Amino acid sequence: MRSSDRAPHAPGTPLRLAAIAGAVLFCTHGAHAQHLGTIGPVYEIAEQSLLELILAKLRHAQESGLLLRLEEEARRSAKRAIEDPAPVVTLSRATTARSFFHDPSIVVPYAITDVSGKVIVAPGTRVNPLDTVSLSRSLLFIDARDPEQLKRARTILAERGKRVKLILTGGSYLELMRRWQMPVYYDQQGALVAKLGIRHTPALVSQDNKRLRIDELP
Repeated sequence: MRSSDRAPHAPGTPLRLAAIAGAVLFCTHGAHAQHLGTIGPVYEIAEQSLLELILAKLRHAQESGLLLRLEEEARRSAKRAIEDPAPVVTLSRATTARSFFHDPSIVVPYAITDVSGKVIVAPGTRVNPLDTVSLSRSLLFIDARDPEQLKRARTILAERGKRVKLILTGGSYLELMRRWQMPVYYDQQGALVAKLGIRHTPALVSQDNKRLRIDELP
């Protein structure tokens, strides 16, 4: 068959595909060359390091004296917290006598074993610490900011001497320790009075057999 007798190229033949590809390439080239104008101002990206920012602020605080003032205030605050702790706000002065008992027993939630792994206390066992140890001294809770409670504490200490441990729920224990020349303790955040159910002070805690007796003294 002669070449002139061949059928014309049908759609999809290599010649037609080459023509389409050329047209697409031409259009794409034209699109990239087009200038669309400026939408807004353009700035150079210059992000400051977070560490550099912190160091710069610290240098400024040091140069201005702010850092020194903050350090001094932190020292004063720490000193106040040690010498004059926050009082237990849930308590008030006792106006009527009240006596009640507290059972210090606990229920062991898990097995207690010895060094060899042998169970010595099974879970669920009720344990009273007063079965093995005793309260060597009574506990006297007072608010040292109250002159009447200080006077009552003086009387009790004169009667019982070293058989009483003085625990404050308010006031400066260090200042009272210097004045009275004796050990004075503090019930931080009212943990002991909350556990014992004390609502008023002065309150005297003493051992009564396997229980603790609490007397709130007006």
